[in-house]
Amino acid sequence: MTQVEVSEVTLKPRANPDLSGHAAAEETLKTAANSGRLSHAWLIRGPRGIGKATLAFRFARWLLATLGDNNFTVPPPPGLFGDMLPQSSDVFDGTGLFLSPENPVFRRSAAAGHADLMTIEVGLDDRGRRRREIVAADVREVSGFLSKTPAEGGWRVVIIDSADDMNRHAANAVLKVLEEPPRRAVLLLISHNPGRLLATIRSRCRSLALRPLADDTINTLLTQYRPEISSEDRATLTQLAEGSIGRAIELAGEGGLDIYHNLMGLIGNLPDLDMLQLHRFTDQMGRQEGEQMFHAAADLLRWWLARRISHAAGGTGNALAVGASSAGSLEPLLEVWENVNHLLAHTDAVNLDRRQVMMNAVLAVREAAII
Repeated sequence: MTQVEVSEVTLKPRANPDLSGHAAAEETLKTAANSGRLSHAWLIRGPRGIGKATLAFRFARWLLATLGDNNFTVPPPPGLFGDMLPQSSDVFDGTGLFLSPENPVFRRSAAAGHADLMTIEVGLDDRGRRRREIVAADVREVSGFLSKTPAEGGWRVVIIDSADDMNRHAANAVLKVLEEPPRRAVLLLISHNPGRLLATIRSRCRSLALRPLADDTINTLLTQYRPEISSEDRATLTQLAEGSIGRAIELAGEGGLDIYHNLMGLIGNLPDLDMLQLHRFTDQMGRQEGEQMFHAAADLLRWWLARRISHAAGGTGNALAVGASSAGSLEPLLEVWENVNHLLAHTDAVNLDRRQVMMNAVLAVREAAII
């Protein structure tokens, strides 16, 4: 694995040269491209934070750098005396779809400056605020972009991250492109929840499923990206992440461990609940700087509820979530899951009091534990 400097930019999929745990998926894409029968659209699916977008950009860079008319075919052909072409060292390390960060294609892709690569994400509204979904305006240029001759003589690639965020109009616009795919063009659709996509979109894509990363992979990556974290905290983050390095890094970077310990201190012994401790916990979320803490706590509370529901339904659950508390039987847990999710989801939309929302959510969980 290439050792890279850890930074916010490095960890962004378009600028991350490394990918762990998905060698089989890389080989699937590489084999398809080398066969000369590359599918025009791929649905790269799996849980959040496991490397789907990183894989998409990794494949896009490799495709743009190696299969263009002005580039060489993979694997690089030997010279007259068996030597490799000079430029091959800039592209290959002999592993998967790796492309050196020093390669011009990598640099232009990382800077969003490659003429043959388009990325579709949630855009900004008229007031410069980030929308909640990908709208038709965000995908309007896709058809024209893909129908043009590749600027560098190879392929044109569009990455949609994530396809789950498309509203109905945007999805229909993408569907039209999928129905009449241009030559030497490929769409890479990233999905955390394929069930939310139109069935007609799913049917026109080749599906590539990525699995959660192994615990030892998460631990190794945390050691690389967050070397200051203790081995004990890495072990906790690994369990909380459940195969998602993205989730682990987010929790590590936003005080997630402290929030987790505080939250478990509240609900870890239900139905017993220290109201004074609850007020202290939620009061921090009412401050101007408490928004990030609120969202981290909301995410952890949803996670805890989901694992308790799984345990109540007969699953093994997660040791960090199951603990020793009594969180009620399946039916009341399902009811509180629906209510708490609705409450947390509408906090920002209708500008609810974050402190009161979190307090009501914890009290609702307590009620489920009493039943």
